[in-house]
Amino acid sequence: MPRPRNQAERRAQLIDAAARAVMSIGATAVKLRDVAAEADVTPASVLYYYSDLQELFSAVFDHAAATYLVIRKDAMAAAEGPVEQLRACIHSGVPWPGKGEESTRLLFELFPVALRNEAVAQAHRLFFGRQTELYRQVLAHGRDTGEFALTAEPLALGRSFVALEDGYAMDLLVGTATAEEIEARLSAHARMVTGHPAFG
Repeated sequence: MPRPRNQAERRAQLIDAAARAVMSIGATAVKLRDVAAEADVTPASVLYYYSDLQELFSAVFDHAAATYLVIRKDAMAAAEGPVEQLRACIHSGVPWPGKGEESTRLLFELFPVALRNEAVAQAHRLFFGRQTELYRQVLAHGRDTGEFALTAEPLALGRSFVALEDGYAMDLLVGTATAEEIEARLSAHARMVTGHPAFG
């Protein structure tokens, strides 16, 4: 690893190294020495920047979640009107082959850590809440413009969309669904809860 110019750069390099290690052998199997080897530094160097592996995992989750949310927000911002914005929200939440599937797999690899690490658990709760809020906003907008005839409150429907995304993403990761099938299922759900014929 090239010598960084500052601590922020070193931390970013360690987050990338930890992410690669997690993707390679899984969060529950990763040891401090694995991250150090991936970063081409000593374990002591890792501990200089992070107090332990759990703190580093929390940073990895935060970074991955923030990147994922930026992609979703940008996709929605580029769309016009509630229908296209909801399409964009659905499409950007599907783990498409390449970076989309890789980022989803990384987040799923880190989910078990949340069961024993309060910092990661809190990050996961915030991540779920922020994704829910994206759906809530567009669903409320469609309701207010009269384009959507919602079957429930926007917040409740937003939660259901995110929960479905998580479940369907696991289907993809274990090989029982494709990205195209997931998008079709979410679109069908959108038609059911919005009453809009553009979905389905």
